[in-house]
Amino acid sequence: MLTLDRKLVRDLWRLKGQGLAIAVVIASGVMTLILAVTTLEALSGSRDRFYASHHFAEVFADVKRAPLGLVDQLQAIEGVNLVDPQVRAAVRLALPGYADPIRGMMLSVPDGRQPTLNRLQLVAGGLPEPGRDDQVVVSDAFAEAHGLAPGDALEAIIDGRHTTLRLAGVALSPEFLYQAAPTDLMPDYRRYAVIWMNERALASAYGMRGAFNHLSLTLQAGADEKRVIDALDLALARYGGTGATTRHDQQSHRFIEEELNQQRIQATVLPTIFLAVSAFLLNVVMGRIIQTQREPLAVLKAFGYTDGELARHYGLMAGAIVLAGWALGVALGAWAAGGLAGLYREYFRFPALVFRVPAWALALSLAVALLAALVGTWHAVWQAVSRPPAEAMRPPAPARFRRSWLERLLPGALLGHEGRIILRHLSRHPAKAGFSVAGIALSAGLLMMGAYQLDAVDAMIDQQYRQVLRMDVELTFTEATPARAAGELRHQPGVLAVETWRRVPVTLVHGHRRYRTSLLGMEPEPALRQVLDGAGRPQRLPEEGVMLTRHLADELGARLGDTLEVAIMEGQRRRVGLSLTALVDEPLGVGAYMTREGLNALMREGPAISGAWLLVDPDRTEALNAALWEMPGVASIGLLREAERGIRDYMDETILVFALVFVAIATSISFGVVYNNARIAFAERARELATLQVLGYTRAEVARILLGEIALLTLAAIPLGWAIGIGFARLLNQAFSSDLFRIPLVLTPQAFGIAAGGVLAASLLVGLLVVRRLGRLDKIRVLKAVE
Repeated sequence: MLTLDRKLVRDLWRLKGQGLAIAVVIASGVMTLILAVTTLEALSGSRDRFYASHHFAEVFADVKRAPLGLVDQLQAIEGVNLVDPQVRAAVRLALPGYADPIRGMMLSVPDGRQPTLNRLQLVAGGLPEPGRDDQVVVSDAFAEAHGLAPGDALEAIIDGRHTTLRLAGVALSPEFLYQAAPTDLMPDYRRYAVIWMNERALASAYGMRGAFNHLSLTLQAGADEKRVIDALDLALARYGGTGATTRHDQQSHRFIEEELNQQRIQATVLPTIFLAVSAFLLNVVMGRIIQTQREPLAVLKAFGYTDGELARHYGLMAGAIVLAGWALGVALGAWAAGGLAGLYREYFRFPALVFRVPAWALALSLAVALLAALVGTWHAVWQAVSRPPAEAMRPPAPARFRRSWLERLLPGALLGHEGRIILRHLSRHPAKAGFSVAGIALSAGLLMMGAYQLDAVDAMIDQQYRQVLRMDVELTFTEATPARAAGELRHQPGVLAVETWRRVPVTLVHGHRRYRTSLLGMEPEPALRQVLDGAGRPQRLPEEGVMLTRHLADELGARLGDTLEVAIMEGQRRRVGLSLTALVDEPLGVGAYMTREGLNALMREGPAISGAWLLVDPDRTEALNAALWEMPGVASIGLLREAERGIRDYMDETILVFALVFVAIATSISFGVVYNNARIAFAERARELATLQVLGYTRAEVARILLGEIALLTLAAIPLGWAIGIGFARLLNQAFSSDLFRIPLVLTPQAFGIAAGGVLAASLLVGLLVVRRLGRLDKIRVLKAVE
């Protein structure tokens, strides 16, 4: 073994604690990168394979009622490949022994055959037999939640008619990989089902014989998607078409794509933060480690070792630490990805979801880690090896001792001898002290960013379900209903308050930007479904114009006073201009609002409603459910408490778990930063500390000097860490903002306390370790150093 290689092994063993601390920082960045990339690869690969094998459609369109004879005309549109007409119907279900209302979506399939597009993958049983009116296939998530199997029965209300259905099979569909009700954000498998029925039977039950109300199609290679959609809209307008959409607006695909976007952001933002911290830490640590080896380095150069050989030696030292951190990060990332697989299998119903760390991700993570090491060490290494041997053999010139400005401000009696030593040492090495403060502050900032996620998620859900959505039950009617239906609802058992609403699908256009959404008409001063401004204050709906959520206005590039072009996609289809008169801030989803009377006038209709929100006496819930079951005009019943529980469970299992892991990682980084600073400071001042003990200072007094320096640096770093944490939180807030949810920028005293407490706890633990090492200090050896 070469001499430098033996020195390398010995140095790594001697610096194992410091090296491990740096490796943990690197492992944190590599772990987040591996986890995000592995998840991204598994989700996108599984999705694309299932889409291709089961012919997932590319364009979708809903109509009121269109004749089947229209399909040939649609097939002739330039760019259209396959066309699959279908009947769809909202359905209410009931199961023996289950009291809560169950919503469902019923879809037609060709009698006894697979559909042309969006084909089913049977998990159990088979398709409905030709000619059978009572057989259905049910989604696997709903069957699993209730323990259903082929042959079981369930009660249903289809278009106001009660019928008994029998399960022929259980299936998966590429159209419902994320199986949530149309108005929900999170899946509720016990209260929402997707059901497939023979086309003849469903068309007969829903009054759609010889007709369809939903269309799926694929495009030819190279087809102009926009031109195809425009042609479809033109052909379907007279049949009550609400506008063709692409996969981007298909609910299941949209949720999966948003999750993939979150993973892409996570694979970029978090590893960048962690590896930037590790590069900074490597630069500080390697520079100070090399400084403590000033004389051995000079001796090696005097014996003929070249600058390149010495640079290689210290480069290998940094590389060994980086490789250890990379290996640890890969192992932790693969382990975390395996745990995440079970969670994603619950929310995304893929036939197979295999989490494997791709080879390119290993190469990418290693390259990124080595790049961080190179950026962090090259300057310190090259500065050390380029110094002439004679200069390196001379001890550094003694620093000038003088009173610092801080020492002049504080009373001498308050400082004492130990306090003066601490302040003068820090003032003699301002760069070292500044780097130490910056390193500790970065770790405090990471801690605060993790704590921010914990607080912000709770604040987001509390605002949505305590201030915005204050109802207990949401009813959706089969079609627009006269507003007098609210009077009937007020007399149902347990109903304490009723508010009605009207929803109309629209396309909002501003300049070259457009957004498909719906206009929600409510009471001028809604109480059960409030709209809030940025300060969380309930707002009154404007008497004229439209109110948008701020995120939607930003998407459209619209400001207060601008005129929006509104394309109405229901009833008398037309385009109108509405002024943007107010903005609101909501954490979940996006919305466009106006008064219900204003929306009725816009639709040129009487006082019509699409549904109602109910405030309910919880002791009479079962009686109300039984009464609503007898109302044929009610298409679906949504329970807000269950929706809240679903989104809290999802956040707890995803974002909050990541936040807790993030806090744990940030805590370890905090310890690593403080530990490295303390160990290097101890190595640099070993002679000074030994001299103080020889001059008569007790070990406790010397320990107070060293611990006082650590404490002062930590206290100085905490305010800076808070500022860095605020910046990190803002960055995360912007990066993870989407149409589905926007985590508010909520910085609570708890977040500041966790950041400060984390670095203080790390400093306390490091202080105990340093005092222990001080007790084992060999005073004779360190005092033999060259003067």
